[in-house]
Amino acid sequence: MPVQLSIPREELSDIALQALAMATQLGASAAACEASESSGLSVTTRKTVVETIENTRDKGVAITVYVGRRRGHSSTSDFAPAALREAVQAAYDIARFTAEDEAAGLPDEDALERSPVNLDLFHPWPIDTDEAIGIAQRAEQAAFDVSSHVENSEGANVYASGGHFVLANTLGFVSGYPYSRHSISVAPIARDRSGMQRDDWYTSSRVPGELGEPEAIGQYAAHRALARLGARKLRTRQCPVLFEAPVACGLLGNFIQAASGGALYRNASFLVDALGKPLFADHVAIREDPFLARALGSSPFDEEGVRGLKRDVVRRGVLNGYFLSSYSARKLGMKTTGNAGGAHNLELLSSRTDPGDDFIQMLRKLDRGLLITELIGQGVNLVSGDYSRGACGFWVEGGRIRYPVEEITVASNLRDMFGGIVAVGTDQVVRGGRISGSVLIERMTVGGS
Repeated sequence: MPVQLSIPREELSDIALQALAMATQLGASAAACEASESSGLSVTTRKTVVETIENTRDKGVAITVYVGRRRGHSSTSDFAPAALREAVQAAYDIARFTAEDEAAGLPDEDALERSPVNLDLFHPWPIDTDEAIGIAQRAEQAAFDVSSHVENSEGANVYASGGHFVLANTLGFVSGYPYSRHSISVAPIARDRSGMQRDDWYTSSRVPGELGEPEAIGQYAAHRALARLGARKLRTRQCPVLFEAPVACGLLGNFIQAASGGALYRNASFLVDALGKPLFADHVAIREDPFLARALGSSPFDEEGVRGLKRDVVRRGVLNGYFLSSYSARKLGMKTTGNAGGAHNLELLSSRTDPGDDFIQMLRKLDRGLLITELIGQGVNLVSGDYSRGACGFWVEGGRIRYPVEEITVASNLRDMFGGIVAVGTDQVVRGGRISGSVLIERMTVGGS
């Protein structure tokens, strides 16, 4: 089995509490410690031949020490008392010589989640290496079987992992939980007279039984690659743009970055002082729910032990909340939102969405414009909101895909894009902690020849 957790939770708790006691004895005014263990298996095949096999076994202790408003951090993978004492001493020494920071410190005591709910996040995948190889080969072979034009591959991967941890601090918080994460992916390459095209698809879940079938993943990835053959360039124009659901999850990622405390207190975001103001189209909502059972973005508390919030970050287009840790909240004169470590199960919704608004219906709503299936590069300026990315996809006429396109750019400003959302589809996908259907934006500049 790839997931082999050999350290009892009680032992992790003892180690974390020992570290806190050592820090207090040295003179620390406060401290936090996380003790963890994880293991996993990753198998990659290429053209159905085994390329890599990785077995991982990790354990570690991370200690944060405060001396007043000075902070020091250290870590070790050695659980022996002498190594633990050395790591605590290192964190304490760093804290003693670090400049004071008024925002530094443990979370407010009343923000800690002392009665965490069980979100059912741990489901080990009982496969051995040979079984994982077989699954990867099935996914990749299914892609090759679709067409003789699928003649190469960047590989198929099967990944199974799990772990557990205990987080403790000197405010008396001690808690943790086990977790798992698994995936199957494949990236075929198709070729014809026009050249080569690649695409990929994957499935991921905490629960092995909820993963897609390897053959279905391989076949779908192959059809995606084949559909891109014969791609053309476009002339520069302005037109509506439909972001395929996985790409739309990336738009949610841009929003999270801009609305995160680290960017805000550095004045490195176009969303500074944007709370309570319209940002998205008035039919759009963005919901966060850390407490969805088994979900990839779920957690009973954040990386500081702070309870999360089930909330509408955006309601009727208005920005109602940021993503704040205790530190960034103090820098902004606000309260933590339980987002140390990121957002949790962020879902993009629209009050205009009908049950029948699947991908085919979203193409009809696009009517004439660009469908984006892949974005290239990192051309997003969070300070100004300016957005410019390389893109691939398909040109759509009369609500139907006409031909693939490549070597284009799409450009706008995130404010205009968010405010210009016309529709959100029911064709939802989950990408990590982000959930979205396809998203239709009223107008963007498409750069081509």
